[in-house]
Amino acid sequence: MRMYDIIHKKREGGELTTYEIHFFVQGYTQGEIPDYQASALLMAIFFRGMTQRETAALTLEMARSGDMVDLSSIPGVKVDKHSTGGVGDKTSLILGPIAAACGVKIAKMSGRGLGHTGGTVDKLESIPGLRTDIPRQEFFRIVQEVGLSIIGQSGNLCPADKKLYALRDVTATVESLPLIASSIMSKKIAAGADAILLDVKMGSGAFMKTLEDSRALAREMVRIGSQVGRRTVALITDMDMPLGSRIGNALEVQEAVEVLSGKGDRRLRALCLELSANMIYLGGHAPDMPKARAKAVEAVRSGRALEKLRRMVEAQGGDRRAVYDPSLLPAAPVTLEVPSPAGGYVAGIAAERSGLVSMHLGGGRATKDSVIDLAVGFVLNKKTGDAVAPGESLATIHARDEKSAAEAAEKLAACFSFSGTQPAVPGIIRDIIR
Repeated sequence: MRMYDIIHKKREGGELTTYEIHFFVQGYTQGEIPDYQASALLMAIFFRGMTQRETAALTLEMARSGDMVDLSSIPGVKVDKHSTGGVGDKTSLILGPIAAACGVKIAKMSGRGLGHTGGTVDKLESIPGLRTDIPRQEFFRIVQEVGLSIIGQSGNLCPADKKLYALRDVTATVESLPLIASSIMSKKIAAGADAILLDVKMGSGAFMKTLEDSRALAREMVRIGSQVGRRTVALITDMDMPLGSRIGNALEVQEAVEVLSGKGDRRLRALCLELSANMIYLGGHAPDMPKARAKAVEAVRSGRALEKLRRMVEAQGGDRRAVYDPSLLPAAPVTLEVPSPAGGYVAGIAAERSGLVSMHLGGGRATKDSVIDLAVGFVLNKKTGDAVAPGESLATIHARDEKSAAEAAEKLAACFSFSGTQPAVPGIIRDIIR
């Protein structure tokens, strides 16, 4: 078999066989197929697309290109969750403990942040002493004993996806729907879960800007999950504004604790309760969604969800006191208020641009090798739809020094738009694909 023939076939709109896809993924992962031929095939896929069968085959081949995590030693249905990312997305820190408190086994491998999107592992590592580089058997033991563990991706998980994503990033083929869907789902399948919950973000702060594009991606991933034997549900959720009020690693841990205590941002709380209810239902711990929602609400009200987070933190070597005492988390030495330049109502907050403010403060990575500052970020004092007076504080910057705080305050103020009339704020859940 020749790579030339596979490229030509796809260029002409043909459907690749499962073996042809296997030949390509295996050969490229092992270094037998050069970048220029892989790039040519990626571009042909970008323009010609892939059938559902091809996409499922590509997903499985990438998942099998490295380690496949076997969670069978953990009793019960294991449910994983993936978010397509956004500004202030700390949902895993909240819905994991809620679902685990209701009996769901959560064995989650998460990534680090890059660009304006934050990573769950970075947020967790702002808790003093907490380890995310945990050996596989210890990871399993914590899930069995606590019901929940969140660690960093380790080992040789989906090496084909790593190589192909790096190539897509420099060949203008990132936006291909089958390539996006197979990239996401291959990692979830390799991670070993029985069921998968997808949080597909849409809006100005998300990769998918429109509801139509978000639905298309969600449907593609749910189809892949179904074809490979994983129960899969996708929620399409709003990212036209930052999620929650606190942006920055330690700040977002504080907000996660607030929500698990029954307080905090209402939109964030509503989203996490719905996401965790879906995990409870997928895990077989409720016969229908209304009962799953009731269980999620009760787990928060009773304090069991917050206690589950405390137990996970302790099991992973973290200071459990930090769950109840935010003063033990990293804190920036400089804070600065951002005064409103206008009065009326907040008409919108540019999500992606505000996320870049946090990144430039040091709270995110411009490249994968960047070192991040766990303490910096900002707290939104006004959200879309809120009334505001001229000079009133829109946000509080948390910075390492006064110069970076002043620069961030100027940039963040420019992310706000204003109106003389109160705008309608859309619901945070825009659609559900089952």
